Amino acid sequence: MGEYNVGIKDMPVDMRPREKMLAKGEASLSEAELLAIILGMGTKNLNALSLAQNLLVKYRGLRNLRDASLNELISERGVGPAKAVAIKAALELGRRMSLAVQERQLVKSPEDVKNIVMEDMRYFDREHFRVLYLDRKNGVIFMEDVSIGSLSTAIVHPREVFKNAVKLSAASVILVHNHPSGNPSPSNEDIEITRQMVNAGKILGIEVLDHIIIGENRYCSLKAEGLI
Repeated sequence: MGEYNVGIKDMPVDMRPREKMLAKGEASLSEAELLAIILGMGTKNLNALSLAQNLLVKYRGLRNLRDASLNELISERGVGPAKAVAIKAALELGRRMSLAVQERQLVKSPEDVKNIVMEDMRYFDREHFRVLYLDRKNGVIFMEDVSIGSLSTAIVHPREVFKNAVKLSAASVILVHNHPSGNPSPSNEDIEITRQMVNAGKILGIEVLDHIIIGENRYCSLKAEGLI
């Protein structure tokens, strides 16, 4: 029996990535759908959306896909040189756009952090661990989710937090994660992870200014609570 495959053109119009973007805008598309548009087409046995989903699963999200080399992507089934170059170009444009913000947002208080992250993080149904990388004037250089966990936990390691901090020459970082339950009170694990991050930052000379926990329209600053 041959392999069953549904092509993009076989899908309902409102499920096709290009048509969905035209009708609802780019913000309505998932990462897999956006990547499928960049890929353009799949293979004889794999449509572009399935190929995009496979890549995101294998590389565990866009962050790791961005770190993959051209040769690694070229070697993937259904990708090849042209699609690999398109993927790398799109991800590099996103990176440069993030770094090229002329007027950086300044963070002077936990309230400033809340204003930056609350609107999207309060609705996440899983824990996302986000890092804000700051310059010496507390301007936001870059912001990224370094870990996405389950309903109740987001496992994160100091190397994931400080890898980009070193690359970006960040002077300090602010840690942020959400509690899908809506209650921003820190758990013992939150406090322990914060302690580990503070100690790692001291070794690298990169200060952890705060750890903000986002709940349902509420937040908790571990710095303000005297836990840092």
